[in-house]
Amino acid sequence: MIEAVFFDLDGTLFDRDVTVARILAWQASEFAVAIRPERSADFIQRVTTLDEHGHRDKREVYEVVAAEFGLDASVRDQLVRSFWAEYPRHCQPGAGVAATLRELQQRGKRLGIITNGVASVQDAAIDALGIRRTMDAILISETEGLRKPAPELFRRATGRVGVPVERCCFVGDHPTVDVAGAMAAGLQAFWKRTSYWSPSGPVPTIEAIPDLLRFIS
Repeated sequence: MIEAVFFDLDGTLFDRDVTVARILAWQASEFAVAIRPERSADFIQRVTTLDEHGHRDKREVYEVVAAEFGLDASVRDQLVRSFWAEYPRHCQPGAGVAATLRELQQRGKRLGIITNGVASVQDAAIDALGIRRTMDAILISETEGLRKPAPELFRRATGRVGVPVERCCFVGDHPTVDVAGAMAAGLQAFWKRTSYWSPSGPVPTIEAIPDLLRFIS
């Protein structure tokens, strides 16, 4: 029986691609003098491609974009800083996420988040989503000194909520970082389907967070 449910953050509890699209549209407008309106669509598309759904360093992304678009180093640096400054402001919880978390709590489940990223950014995103109070444990890679898929990070999370690993599950969108990492640590894993990644083997799959309620009694 599952007694604790842990979640990835970006791309799982909220649509990261939508968040990034909003940020890039804002940047294209805010930095219109440097980027130029006629190139804004190309700018948005190029950053989106280089970003690799959050798995590429943003400074590296904007260094490439700055070189290709002829942007000064000062503009490049402002783009990097503004991306992270704007990130929490554009985060919105996925459909049914808040209600699902409440229902899991009512069923007596311990809840947590295990996420890679910069602590200040991820903490701000969690607050923007309004879900901090529902979580019994929040582990952010920068603070913990470990990154997913390190099994120890998942085991550390189970210890924080006092539930054996075999009675815990993890929900995430990345087949390797989330699903394989959790399984290597001994947790059951659920893959939140995406259109751009797929697991290498069979794994319980959900289309949206509310689907978990069919699996977890």
